[in-house]
Amino acid sequence: QVQLLESGGGLVQAGGSLRLSCAASGRTFSSYAMGWFRQAPGKEREFVAAISWSGGSTDYADSVKGRFTISRSNAKNTVHLQMNSLKPEDTAVYYCAAGLSRPSIVAGLYNYWGQGTQVTVSS
Repeated sequence: QVQLLESGGGLVQAGGSLRLSCAASGRTFSSYAMGWFRQAPGKEREFVAAISWSGGSTDYADSVKGRFTISRSNAKNTVHLQMNSLKPEDTAVYYCAAGLSRPSIVAGLYNYWGQGTQVTVSS
């Protein structure tokens, strides 16, 4: 079993940056592909970014490509999402997900989820 805990969210002005972290516990953490998803009020949970267990393969939603970077430190059982040039439309609760053998944009394929961290971007 894997337990995930997100942190690093907060309030930032448009154009600013935030770095989200996902701390994972579990002996098999390093073997899982992981992803970040977000959900705004009234909207469906949407894919943001994903990364393979090795960190060698990444995928990004078109809306964040070039602005967000996903990375992982297996030694520390941590996945990060560096968010730059933030826009008001990035405002959402961000969730860390894990449990796949390879990255996926489909939320329903992930087995484990964190509780989420709020990101609010003001205009």
